[in-house]
This record gives sequence, structure tokens and C-alpha cells, in this order.
Amino acid sequence: MTDGGPELVYAVPRDVLFGSVEPWLGVKTSGVEAVLGRAESAGGYVPRPAAEADRSLKQIIPYLVLRDGGRIFLMKRTRAGGDARLHDLYTIGVGGHLNPGDGGILGGLDREWREEMDADFVPAFDYVGLLNDDGVDVGVHHLGIVYLADADGRRVAVRETDKLSGAFEEIDVVRSVYDRMETWSQLAFDAVVETGLGRRSGLRGVDRGISG
Repeated sequence: MTDGGPELVYAVPRDVLFGSVEPWLGVKTSGVEAVLGRAESAGGYVPRPAAEADRSLKQIIPYLVLRDGGRIFLMKRTRAGGDARLHDLYTIGVGGHLNPGDGGILGGLDREWREEMDADFVPAFDYVGLLNDDGVDVGVHHLGIVYLADADGRRVAVRETDKLSGAFEEIDVVRSVYDRMETWSQLAFDAVVETGLGRRSGLRGVDRGISG
């Protein structure tokens, strides 16, 4: 909220964002460099209610998958969350909308980490790819920038316990609730776990500077 008004969120016109790239389903790691550049530089801040009702806009969402060795931090959303479309669903994504003052995508992800996670560290955020799903209402309005980070044995807990519960779980446990995950988490799980992107190295976060 700003001055008592609606939250301002960063969004990019869909036609500008994708350009000549055909929208895809899932996490795309190659051939999207231009889309990433436009996601970081071609948008502006609009009231969130208006953005959620405008299918011509894509809100940009940093989306972090946190792991600790062979485990993934698995969360479940409660009915106290702000988006009723996601109530009672499991998620493996830490992140959210970008707001004025964040200083860019990584700045927004850093803020979301501090707001959502109870931990005495901020991990290194490794860029994985861009997540798109126009098949569901939430996905129509958002584009995810997927990151991977390691807890390396350090303690992590959910801070907003009224909105989420969460803990590190073995891959088989996460896979067992796959059909009850939000769609983005299913796609992120497919990319990071099932196709092995989580084992790749050298993918560092990029941030060419959304103005804050």
C-alpha cells in the first residue's frame, strides 16, 4: 500500500514482453534472453487490482526454490493469504510482486525473503529461467523469474505463519503432493528436480535494473 492506496506492482505489457517469442508453458532456460531483458526494463508500476484484471499486462514475479542437500523447502498456503486462487495449495516458491523501492528483481527477491522466511542469512540467488503458464488465471497475469538457492544446513522457517506452513522435505514427499501444488510449483519442480536443472552450476542471478 502507498499513502493508503492500492499496492503498486511492476508489470510489462504482454506484447512488448514476448516480442517475437511465442509464449511457452513451463520454465524456459534458453532463447529467452530478450524476454528477460524486457522483463527487467520495459515495464512500470501499476495498481495491483488493475493489473490483476488486465490480461494485456504481465506482472513480474521472482520465484525462488530453496533446497538443503536433497531436500526442498515445501510450504502450504492457508486461507489467510491474499490470493484466494492459491488457498490450501502447496508451493515450493518463495517470492512475490515487485514494488517501488525494491531496486530491481534481486532487490525484490531479497525483500520477499526477509519478509517470508525466518532465517539469519540471505542465500545466493542462482538464476534458472523464465516460468510462464497462460493456461490458468493466475499464470495469465504473471511471468516468473525462477531462482535456486541453498540453505547448506542452516535453519530456515516460515515467518508469516498465519499465511504459510513449511519445512524441508525429501523429494519423494514433495512429489507425493504434486497434484495439490499450485501450477507454478509443479512447473518449477519439473524443471529443477525432474529435469536436473538443480544440479547445474554457474547460473548466477542477473539484474539489469528495474528502476525503483
